[in-house]
Amino acid sequence: MAVYTEVADDELEAFLEPYGLGRLLSYKGIAEGVENSNFMLHTDKGIYFLTLYEKRVARQDLPFFLGLMNHLAAKGIACPVPLRDRHGEMLGELAGRPAALISYLEGVSIRRPQPRHCTELGGALAAFHIGGRDFSLTRENALGVSGWRPLLEACGARADEVAKGLGAELEAELEILERKWPGALPQGVIHADLFPDNVFFIGEKLSGVFDFYFACNDALAYDLAICLNAWCFEADGSFNITKARALLQAYNAVRPLDAAELAALPLLARGSAMRFLLTRLYDWLNHPAGAFVKPKDPLEYLKRLRFHRGVTSPASYGLDA
Repeated sequence: MAVYTEVADDELEAFLEPYGLGRLLSYKGIAEGVENSNFMLHTDKGIYFLTLYEKRVARQDLPFFLGLMNHLAAKGIACPVPLRDRHGEMLGELAGRPAALISYLEGVSIRRPQPRHCTELGGALAAFHIGGRDFSLTRENALGVSGWRPLLEACGARADEVAKGLGAELEAELEILERKWPGALPQGVIHADLFPDNVFFIGEKLSGVFDFYFACNDALAYDLAICLNAWCFEADGSFNITKARALLQAYNAVRPLDAAELAALPLLARGSAMRFLLTRLYDWLNHPAGAFVKPKDPLEYLKRLRFHRGVTSPASYGLDA
């Protein structure tokens, strides 16, 4: 979340009027994230989030994102819910941008997740996958395996500006992933970006997941592999098998993984590391001077990619095949 588009007071009040939320008491921008402009609003009737969708989010994808949140909430998944105006619309326009009001979600993000948090996450992710089974809309994963080569080519020879030999290493890795990527795993709606900063906890209890703007249709186990990378490595780059075991066992208790998913997990984890390495690398190399949001270090995910390259069995993640 961040603020790229400023909103005038009179424009905001006019936008809010059809929602019947009472008088606007205050609002402020939220400075985290990179995709959209976000504000927290206080009105007579409560606290809400306002999101203005910037150019990196395609307008045609918004019905999928907003509809998915609405669908999952109806299934009992803890997540924000888009508000509808008096005409039944979830999407409007403000300051020249598509805009939506979202319900307030209580909780805080955990900066250093512990195994107990990974247990909560595993169960919630499995419930998310089950709850999304009958969601009627679909969206292709633009950052799936077919999207990685264009990213690498966009970085070109400049990859070696970040680390010597990085370009050649990524090219060799991508050839393997493209050749071996599994195509027959159980599919469904995935979050695709379920990092700790997109999950709230109250105490040790998961209170909700949010930021659905990379959600798409893909292999369900790939979502789990993303979480292995995002939740189970320590600040020094070491892999925490206790966290991984907690995550996978909790997921498996709600939605059991089949044999093919278990066997594919090391390759899916390599692919997940490649995906985030490449997007970080692209942002690192194309970061505008003086930009407010600092790009994330791509080499963090190079270390994770190398770890998964050496994994041959789910036992290395704490599960028996």
